[in-house]
Amino acid sequence: MNKDRIAIIGTVGLPAKYGGFETLAEHLVEHLSPNYDFTVYCSKNKYTKEERIATYKGAVLKYIPLNANGIQSIPYDTISILLALRNSDVLLILGVAGAWTLPLVRLFTYKKIIISIDGMEWKRDKWPLIAKLFLWWSEKIAIKFSHIDISDNESIQDYTALRYKTLSRVIEYGADHTLQVKPCRKDLEKYRFLNKKYAVKVCRIEPENNVQLVLEAFKKYAKMNLVIVGNWNNSKYGIALKESYKEIQNILLLDPIYDQREIDLIRSNATLYIHGHSAGGTNPSLVEAMYLKLPVIAFNVSYNKTTTENNALYFNSSEDLIAHLNCITESKLLELRIRMKSIASRRYTWNVISKQYDLLIKEALSIDHKNSVLGEVQKLNPTILQEYQLSHLQNSNLFYENKQL
Repeated sequence: MNKDRIAIIGTVGLPAKYGGFETLAEHLVEHLSPNYDFTVYCSKNKYTKEERIATYKGAVLKYIPLNANGIQSIPYDTISILLALRNSDVLLILGVAGAWTLPLVRLFTYKKIIISIDGMEWKRDKWPLIAKLFLWWSEKIAIKFSHIDISDNESIQDYTALRYKTLSRVIEYGADHTLQVKPCRKDLEKYRFLNKKYAVKVCRIEPENNVQLVLEAFKKYAKMNLVIVGNWNNSKYGIALKESYKEIQNILLLDPIYDQREIDLIRSNATLYIHGHSAGGTNPSLVEAMYLKLPVIAFNVSYNKTTTENNALYFNSSEDLIAHLNCITESKLLELRIRMKSIASRRYTWNVISKQYDLLIKEALSIDHKNSVLGEVQKLNPTILQEYQLSHLQNSNLFYENKQL
């Protein structure tokens, strides 16, 4: 019996290095290869000649000689989509950079399109204005011309419902690939901070992740070490921050760590996880920290509150963060650990996530047009919508009256 053919587009590739979409792709292939024939499009530039392989965990790997991130993501995703039309039944597209091709795909083919819009990418500070406008337009095209679109957070789902009069399917990220790692003597020699209490933050070094805000807080709060793992040398912003804070005794700035055991070692032995992301949706590093049973202090935006079910601590400024650090007790840390682990074990496992994608693929293969639930919802009695906190769906024009989620 022939299996349906699924193309995964928009990742750096497999095997996964440290990255959300790549980890997602790896676990989808691992869990669903018995049901589908997968082709994963990979960035040739990110793998050495020795690392480039033809298949991985049952998936066929195709290499594109461009970078998957930054401005090159537009031609990278575009070429991947065009190549996938020849040998795939469903295009699972992660990100909106190549979405401009989707009207043509819908017009000239019968391919099914599932797209993850990856939060509100156009709001990220790293993009210049022209790129923001393109990504904003691409988001609109992606949602309009896909058969199914995915949000990784209920706050993003609210946004798409209000702006585009449709209902995205919420599927988050798994985190159970992370492990508690007990340090050995060699680990303690390499990372001497493991012997003391420390906070940890893992992120791309970008303004939207409030890296400077967190650094400034720990510069003033010297009672605990801060370890930040990130790509410090990838931008002028990162280089400048590293230069400014590298001499602060309680702050350690580490380069990216792609070894899973090593990154788990650093995270799982931390006292706190500091999450500064202010844009996007459900962030993989946050759900991984939750699964590792870390107390979380997160930047105060709707995405982070949704991910942590309003059970973490939240900050808006360096002063807020310092106040939390000054007031937090051992009993509060234990309470946060239990709550974060409970949420992650219930929501953020790859078995759950893979089953959700399996159902979406089956649905996409069975439909011809995108179904909008908004028209039916608007027919419901307003009191019912109010009871279930869905009043915003009664009038999508509210989005234009209140653009803040």
